[in-house]
Amino acid sequence: MRTELPSAEKFMTAHFFAGTELLCAVSGGLDSMCLLDFVLRWAEGRNISVSAAHFHHGLRGASADRDEAFVRDYCAQRGIPFVSDRGDARALAEEEGLSLEEAARRLRYAFLEEVVAKRHGAAILTAHHADDNAETMLLNLCRGTGSAGLGIPAVRGNIYRPFLELTRNQLANYAAARGLPHVEDETNDEDDATRNLLRHRVLPVLREINPKAAQNMARSAALLAAEDALLDELAAKLLEKTELSEDRAVLPWEVLRSAPEALRGRMVLGLMETVCGRRRDLSAAHAGAVLSLGKGRECSLPYGLLARNTGETLELFKATPMPRSVALFPGQIVEFGKWRVLLGGEGPPGNVSYRLRVPGPLEVTLWRSGDRMNLPGSRGARTLKRLFADAGISPDTRDRLPVLRTGERPVAAPYLGVDLEFSAGASGDWVTFYSEDIEGETI
Repeated sequence: MRTELPSAEKFMTAHFFAGTELLCAVSGGLDSMCLLDFVLRWAEGRNISVSAAHFHHGLRGASADRDEAFVRDYCAQRGIPFVSDRGDARALAEEEGLSLEEAARRLRYAFLEEVVAKRHGAAILTAHHADDNAETMLLNLCRGTGSAGLGIPAVRGNIYRPFLELTRNQLANYAAARGLPHVEDETNDEDDATRNLLRHRVLPVLREINPKAAQNMARSAALLAAEDALLDELAAKLLEKTELSEDRAVLPWEVLRSAPEALRGRMVLGLMETVCGRRRDLSAAHAGAVLSLGKGRECSLPYGLLARNTGETLELFKATPMPRSVALFPGQIVEFGKWRVLLGGEGPPGNVSYRLRVPGPLEVTLWRSGDRMNLPGSRGARTLKRLFADAGISPDTRDRLPVLRTGERPVAAPYLGVDLEFSAGASGDWVTFYSEDIEGETI
């Protein structure tokens, strides 16, 4: 059936065939109501099922309740399968340090993917259009984004966007011609969000320069996406020399240095994606931090990744979670990451043991930036950071070592010994640090 949106019809015909199930993300706004109507009309007679999904972000109170009820009732009156859920975007934003927009997006797509998983592979359709794409491009340009991810992809995984070549005005005309009802999100009229500032102040100026600015930007985004895909292929070809194992990737620096500069960041991002299994939130800034690592240095990356420059190779791997502080009592063994700490009595073979005077309540923790210890033979107290470095302990090992402390004072640490204030002779209590990764040493 003709729907008067030829570019969208062409997109749908190219991607979907009989037997497909389509899930439309429907907020109740004009764009998404056009999407639902268009997809239903296009699917008619094609043996393609269509359903609607709505997510309540918990941000706009009664207005959001109204939107959910509107979409639910619209679908019920027309026999359209409908599914919905709710989340708390504000809580997620506060918990993970995200913007409200990003938190809402994460919750929404997680919901859509969950629905798809239950339906064994339904495609997700969203109503993003050329104006949305133009706004995204401007935002990303302001952030310094490269061609990778500059605009909104027409297809990403199982997410499809058939309206990317259409403007908001074209959709408004479609809705008017069809008499489509919709609800308005009142926050779209406010200028306190960056995207709204672009929508209300910047894009109108660009349209004065060229009425087809949004469409032309969409065309540029599509061209860049094609070029970006080719560069990714070239980067992937160069990564064939990567040594892969579980949760780790190792690539000779020579491979990176000999690659064209335009590919190096992509190669690093490809390694990161290989190790963590995802690409979103991995940026050019993260790749730049990895490429600028000095010999013997490390840096932390999203999703618990660590990058290390060994001098000969670049290693990317998943860091094990940092152990949490734990109280230690006489006669007790506590676990601390890969380590075990015993107070009173010597540990098993392959350990580091010290005699000390127990000053009071003890705790096993990670080292802290202000920690200082006065060791036998040293000229006064020195920072643990310096002491570990002098002992030849790498930063990665140091940052996971157990430190025995009382209050804020470090008492003892493996490879270093006991602070002079807490040292004791043969009558002192044993404290033993042992791990499979060390060789035995008793002091």
